[in-house]
Amino acid sequence: MSQTLRFTLRALYAPLKRDVLKLPLPVSSVLNTRFIYAKATLGLDGFAEQSKQIHQQMDNIAEKFREKMTVYSSQDSQNMIFTEDLKNMIYLAENDDDIDLVIKMAKKFNSQNKELRFGNFVFGPVIMRMFYTHNKPDLALECFKAPELNGIFDQLITYQILLDMLYENGRYQEILDTFEVIKGRQLEIKYPRNCVVLVMAACYKMNSKESVDFALQFWKELREAGHFPMRRASTFCAGLALNHGMPEAALEIMANVKNSNYVSVRNIKARALSDVGRLDDVIAILKSIISDDRPGEVTHTFSRDVLEAIKAKVLSADNPEISLEFNRLEKLFEKEGHIKEETLDQQLCSEIQKPPIMNNRQANRFSRFEGDPARRPSPAFKRPSFRPGLKDLV
Repeated sequence: MSQTLRFTLRALYAPLKRDVLKLPLPVSSVLNTRFIYAKATLGLDGFAEQSKQIHQQMDNIAEKFREKMTVYSSQDSQNMIFTEDLKNMIYLAENDDDIDLVIKMAKKFNSQNKELRFGNFVFGPVIMRMFYTHNKPDLALECFKAPELNGIFDQLITYQILLDMLYENGRYQEILDTFEVIKGRQLEIKYPRNCVVLVMAACYKMNSKESVDFALQFWKELREAGHFPMRRASTFCAGLALNHGMPEAALEIMANVKNSNYVSVRNIKARALSDVGRLDDVIAILKSIISDDRPGEVTHTFSRDVLEAIKAKVLSADNPEISLEFNRLEKLFEKEGHIKEETLDQQLCSEIQKPPIMNNRQANRFSRFEGDPARRPSPAFKRPSFRPGLKDLV
């Protein structure tokens, strides 16, 4: 059976369970799972496409190439591993033997005289995508920490891929431990934004007293350093605080989120306010989504589980006026489609998509003025230059 045919068959059987087929995990099977970050954001779809192309190009010589690289990667060999050699082998990797060969080649490549490297290909993200594709978190961690591979994996996207792989395998404590290593390695950017999201996601999934203490201390550390966490990091931390009966902490965290129109932010604020007995403020939030409704726009919603929790607080408050207004709003929400069955937990753990890319610079330049011609700059408008501050670097 040819290499191309084997690869095609594996791709076709990817959606089926591994324990039924008893086959090694193929490239495409990991792409059928659900990530905290979408596969496009992690570059996994691009990796699969490039792997497919390399398999097709090297179909007739793949086995001979493997044999040659096995010889070249041995410590006794005087032959060098070149950039194209390592790159091709990463994309050709199909099984454990291939992955072991990639690791040997990477170690030798990294030990060679760096002055002889004229290319600018960055291997860290590509090797980490190979590990992710074949679901090898243990090997990924081992290589990440290996002294022989020092410097190869020190890129922000590589950190993100590694931590996301650990997240998908439920290795939450290892995410926290690995992030400590990352902080020590990255001098210019101590708190990579996407990595911070994954740390908070790990704490949320652990959902223990220790994890909430860690998350709140980490939040304090971030704010003292002048770091402004991404919305998803904030909602994970606030959601965890809510789970552990700390609505005051959740409200303080949400106060740092600039855009309150996101459904997860709205749900957390309303739930936290009800937990601290601020039912008047809850009613104001509920009313706001009705007043913000406009024909043709996305309908603002609340999760049913959040509304049920608020309803319980309303009933226990024994306030006829509040109860009457809540019941009126609840009926209106049902009638006009403002209630989602998706739980707050599902919202928090939903997949993070890759931001859309503008077709050209002009579209990007004027995007924030759309819908308001009065605010659109004149043709002579020039954006003022600025030097990046701390919030831009993190």
